[in-house]
Amino acid sequence: MNESTRQQKYAKLIQKDLSDIFQKDKMGLFGNSFVTIADVRVTPDLSIAKIYLSMLMVNDKEGLLETIFSRKSEIRKILGNKIGKQVRIVPDLIFFLDEVEERASKMDKLIDSLDIPPADEEE
Repeated sequence: MNESTRQQKYAKLIQKDLSDIFQKDKMGLFGNSFVTIADVRVTPDLSIAKIYLSMLMVNDKEGLLETIFSRKSEIRKILGNKIGKQVRIVPDLIFFLDEVEERASKMDKLIDSLDIPPADEEE
């Protein structure tokens, strides 16, 4: 998907400020978990931001994601206070689990488990 420069700038702004919000975690959502903003994608009309979260040291990722969803309005309000003077619209936030690292790890394990015999030197 080709994003406009405006969408990319908007996404970077949201990613930076959401990262600050999640790092400070004033709401106590995460406990000992480490949640980072892996990526942000914004719709062309800038009304919806898809936030991809990477979670480390989390036993129940789906449960934590549900907790974040339930507190979405509070997170959006804090984000609005941070970026409100720079943008006209504070987008609706939709959170997703970023599973890129997990998939890469599974692929590495799968590749390591393969038993590939060496090629014959005659060929």
